[in-house]
Amino acid sequence: MKPIPLPSHVHYELLLQLLERKTLAAVEQQPALRQQVQQVIISLRKAYAQQKQLEDICQQTQIPFECRWSLNSMPVSLDDEIDSLTSETTKSVNHS
Repeated sequence: MKPIPLPSHVHYELLLQLLERKTLAAVEQQPALRQQVQQVIISLRKAYAQQKQLEDICQQTQIPFECRWSLNSMPVSLDDEIDSLTSETTKSVNHS
């Protein structure tokens, strides 16, 4: 069975950081837009949580899956992805 392709966790993290750090600040004085941005953030967090549930189900049922960076990318192992997220988080904390 071919692995099920799923988005890399980094995609969620990047979108959430952009929305939380830049977009929310840009719409600070516009309550209606701010509310819409907050709804997008909530939706992304839910999608990320649902993907993690899907990954857990796949692991429990021994169905292979792979996290991908793009439509054409090579598979990324979960360990590589965790290392990448840890590295990105450390960089953003150190640069803040």
